[in-house]
Amino acid sequence: MYRFLLSRQWVILTLVSLLLIPTMIRLGFWQMHRYDERTARNQLVSDALTAEAVPVEKLTTPGHTVTRDERYRSVTATGSFDTAREVVVRRRVNADETVGFHVLTPFVLTDGKVLLVDRGWIPADAPSQTSFPEVPAPPAGRITVTGRLMPDETTAASGIKDLKGLPDRQVMLINSEQEARRLGAQVLGGYIAQTAPEPKGGSPELVGRPGSEDAALNYAYAIQWWLFSAGVPVGWVILVRRESRDRAQAAVREAEQAEPATV
Repeated sequence: MYRFLLSRQWVILTLVSLLLIPTMIRLGFWQMHRYDERTARNQLVSDALTAEAVPVEKLTTPGHTVTRDERYRSVTATGSFDTAREVVVRRRVNADETVGFHVLTPFVLTDGKVLLVDRGWIPADAPSQTSFPEVPAPPAGRITVTGRLMPDETTAASGIKDLKGLPDRQVMLINSEQEARRLGAQVLGGYIAQTAPEPKGGSPELVGRPGSEDAALNYAYAIQWWLFSAGVPVGWVILVRRESRDRAQAAVREAEQAEPATV
C-alpha cells in the first residue's frame, strides 16, 4: 500500500522533511537567543538613561575604552568649548533621515584634558562638500554640559569607512584616539552626545535618544519556527495519505476499465 514511499521522489521528500525539522528548531532557539540579547540591551539602555548623571571623569579617562555598561550613561563636565578646533562629521542623518553633519567640538575641562562633545546635527547647506559649513556657536566661557557617554566609533563597529583625503576639518568617525593625535592633547576615551544645555534656536539639532530594539518580534519568530517544525511531519503525513488515496482510486479505475464488457 505504501510501497511508493521507496520511490526516488518520496525518499528525497522524506529526507528533506527530516532535515527541515531540526533546522527549524535550531532557528527557533536562535531567535530566542536574539530575544534575550535584545531584552538585555534594552534593559541596559533603560538603566543607563535613568541613572543619575555623574562627572565624566568618573567613567572615562584618556585612552579608556567605553564599555557596554557605560554606554549611554548620563555624565556632566565643566569647562569651555574650543570652537577654533571643532570639526564636522560627514554623512550623518537627523530624525527625518536628511543627510548632513554632526558638529564635534573639543570641550576643554578645568584640568586641561579634552572631552569630545557631539553638539548635534546641522544640514549640509555649504556651497560645496569641500566647504566648511556654517556652524552655530556654542555658549562662550566656562559652562557645564550634560550628555550621554558613547564609545569611540570604528569602521568595524559602525560600518562607516574612514575615508582619507577629506576636506579640512571634516572627519568620518568620532574617535578619541584620532582626535588626540590631531589636537595634540589628552582626550578622554569616547565622547558624549550633548543633551544640555539645549542650543539656542534649536541648532545644532540634538542627537535623539536611542530607541528600543523590538525584542518581542524575535520571540514571535521563535514561536513561528517551532510551529513550522511541528507542521512538517503533519504535512508529510497528509501528503502520504493523499498519495495513497489517489493511487488506490487510480487502481480501482484501471480495474474497472480492464473488466470485459457484459453482452
